Amino acid sequence: MNRILTTKAGSNVNRLRIPWRPFSNDAAPVICPNAGNPEKGSEAEQYDIAIVGGGMVGLALACSLASKPLTKHLNVVIVDSNPALGAKHFIKKDDLPDPRVSTITPATISFLKDIGAWRFVEQHRHAYFDKMQVWDYTGLSYAKYNARDADKEVLGCVVENKVLLSSLLSHVQNTELLKKIYPSRLTSMSILPNSSSSEVNSTLSMTSLFTHGRLAKLELEDGNSLYAKLVVGADGGKSRVRELAGIRTTGWNYSQNAIICTVEHAVENHCAWQRFLPSGPLALLPIGDKFSNIVWTMTPKESSDFKSMTEDDFLKAVNHALDYGYGPHPTSSILGGSELFSWLKGGISSSANDCFEVPPKVVKLASERMAFPLSLRHANDYVSKRVALIGDAAHTVHPLAGQGVNLGFGDASSLSSVISEGIAVGTDVGEVRLLKKYEADRKPANIMMMAILDGFQKAYSVDFGPLNILRAAAFHGANHISPLKRSIISYASGELRLPLFA
Repeated sequence: MNRILTTKAGSNVNRLRIPWRPFSNDAAPVICPNAGNPEKGSEAEQYDIAIVGGGMVGLALACSLASKPLTKHLNVVIVDSNPALGAKHFIKKDDLPDPRVSTITPATISFLKDIGAWRFVEQHRHAYFDKMQVWDYTGLSYAKYNARDADKEVLGCVVENKVLLSSLLSHVQNTELLKKIYPSRLTSMSILPNSSSSEVNSTLSMTSLFTHGRLAKLELEDGNSLYAKLVVGADGGKSRVRELAGIRTTGWNYSQNAIICTVEHAVENHCAWQRFLPSGPLALLPIGDKFSNIVWTMTPKESSDFKSMTEDDFLKAVNHALDYGYGPHPTSSILGGSELFSWLKGGISSSANDCFEVPPKVVKLASERMAFPLSLRHANDYVSKRVALIGDAAHTVHPLAGQGVNLGFGDASSLSSVISEGIAVGTDVGEVRLLKKYEADRKPANIMMMAILDGFQKAYSVDFGPLNILRAAAFHGANHISPLKRSIISYASGELRLPLFA
């Protein structure tokens, strides 16, 4: 493994300036023809940006770069061993829904529309929802959210991950962006300190630019080598880029697993449901065509039992948990109705008096049951010299509000804007001072969302009488106080402001 050398703020990397220009590359097929056969390539290739990780967030960054006038002609390489990236069409209309889905917020929908990818999503199965009901097992209270409470058309849209991936890939293939996909894995990364000379001629060879600290060198599992001005780690929670860059993380495991699967109803589901149970929340999310997705958080022992039980027993357990299981249906009579808040300026929300509803019964299991452990991880730094982290490589959150991929898309949008701003003034796109603007934009927002989700997880991990009453009061207030409800909906929709009174 090559040694990694990074510089700190105030070193030469923050003082040198060279005119920016994209590397030229006359031939830019989508799949690199030499990948896997290094003996066919005479020498390593150089790029403006190397995106390690061709998942949803990595491809979103590529699409976002392709959508901006100053970045659409960049030379970009995507490094990912996923064979699906080499296929033009890997979704069949007759396929059952995949259990891996994402709840896309209105802010993310706007972003995907802006970069041109949402039109491809709309060609496949997806489900908008404008209502959500949240309650807990104590039966003390509940909250109903409606898009009209915040003057919105929808609260979100549930989309299968494979649909998002296919849509982003379809769009990026049709852009002017000079791009290649290397179907391989990153094994090592070398970044040298900046040379002491005040100027570096950008027409130097790749080796000379690397030696002067102007390029990062990536070595791949198949024997190929790449050079890039900027390396973006979009390679998930176990990021190899983050590891090689020496960036540490802070976090913990929740001692919880999530069971995910696709289920079918007798009628179509148009609402998002979430019930907090003693061992964790159970979410039922519409996917369309009478299908819903389940994300059920529980202890590792329970997840093992629920994953192995028969389909009939599992369906009974789901319907039990979404109905009278663990406790009674909630009512507003315990803490009083909307009259309790009639004095409040701003009035009562329009959905405050909507009655509690029981979710539609689950009648069939439509996919395998998958289980994965839950944790919270946050990178101490999002950037270092010639490196930037986005998505799960920078932060991993609890899935209880479905915010993980939305935070990642926010990262991609922010980083592409910062890169564009740097190019506009002739700044090296791998310079730490430029990349710190991205970190300053995204880190506070991500930390705030992570803190809120972690607070919810901890608040509902304790079954204690007085705390149950406080939780019920919070539900009651969120259900009836119009300004608070609008702020909660706006924050959850991707408008980055605190969920407090406007």
